[in-house]
Amino acid sequence: MGRYRLLAALGIGATASVFGIRLLLTKQAAIARRRIGKPLGEESLDADRVWRRAFEGEPIELLLLGDSLAAGLGAERRKQTLGGRLAKGLAARMHRPVRLRTVAVVGAESPDLAAQLDAVPEGYRPHVAVIVVGGNDVTHRIPTSVSAQHLDDAIRRLRAQGAEVVVGTCPDLGALRAVPQPLRRLAASMSRRLAEVQAETAAQAGAEAVDLRRAVGPMFLDEPEEMFSLDRFHPSALGYRRTAEALLPAVCRSVERLTPPVRR
Repeated sequence: MGRYRLLAALGIGATASVFGIRLLLTKQAAIARRRIGKPLGEESLDADRVWRRAFEGEPIELLLLGDSLAAGLGAERRKQTLGGRLAKGLAARMHRPVRLRTVAVVGAESPDLAAQLDAVPEGYRPHVAVIVVGGNDVTHRIPTSVSAQHLDDAIRRLRAQGAEVVVGTCPDLGALRAVPQPLRRLAASMSRRLAEVQAETAAQAGAEAVDLRRAVGPMFLDEPEEMFSLDRFHPSALGYRRTAEALLPAVCRSVERLTPPVRR
């Protein structure tokens, strides 16, 4: 009977430990929410327009989907948003005007991608779509398999319309200094795993993935004051610039792959 008592005691101890960890993480999440707050509000700047009109030819149609990062929350000017920077950069590389359309929504998760596509006007056909989503999936503990399925559905839906697709994978949430330890380490691990699954999903669905954790994550870790905006959660103008620079080569390659090609 001693063995069974020991096993029972270990079981009770393990349960208590799990409960204690969950309680600690819940408290730390509340601390993080208080520290971050919503000093930026919940509305991003409207950067939708034709960029670089002086170039000749019909505009390249660029569509942005996803969460607040894709929407550009934290930027102080339209040209500083992720969409604005991508549109300007793409226009300069291709020597063509670029018409930006943003359906990304602040606070969105991967399951919201379908509704964002539903919001696109009937008959609209983007040449290239950029999807950046995942941070809220991690903070709201959406199962990775669910996130991947919704991303897959969105990519295949866009590909069926003839669009090229670029996916910016989930950023490294371990860079968020406002989140206390050990919650930050857990968020870093979860965001890394989601990014890996997103990259696999993108490749299987015919999209090109850009690993934002590797491409810009170290900059956010090393220069948080410069790379983050007021709330220490969303990128600053410099943060969006670096993120756009990481995504732009893939966006340009996508346009070059179009059939029929978009002429310069």
